[in-house]
Amino acid sequence: MEEKLTYEAALSELTAISKEIENETISVDALASKVKRASELIEFCQTKLKNTEAEVTKIIGRMENPEN
Repeated sequence: MEEKLTYEAALSELTAISKEIENETISVDALASKVKRASELIEFCQTKLKNTEAEVTKIIGRMENPEN
C-alpha cells in the first residue's frame, strides 16, 4: 500500500536533497536521479499550492456571497 505524499513530506525530502547537493555529499552517480526527484517534488509542491489556493478562494467566495 503506497502512502499518499503530503506537501510537508515533499518539502522535507526536497530540503534533504538540496542539502546533500550543497554539501557535496551526494555521489556523481546519484546526482541525476536526485535532481530528477527534486524536479518531481517541486512540481508536486507547486501543484498542491495552486490547488489549495483555488480551493481557499472558492470557499472565501462562498462565504462572501452565500446566496450563490
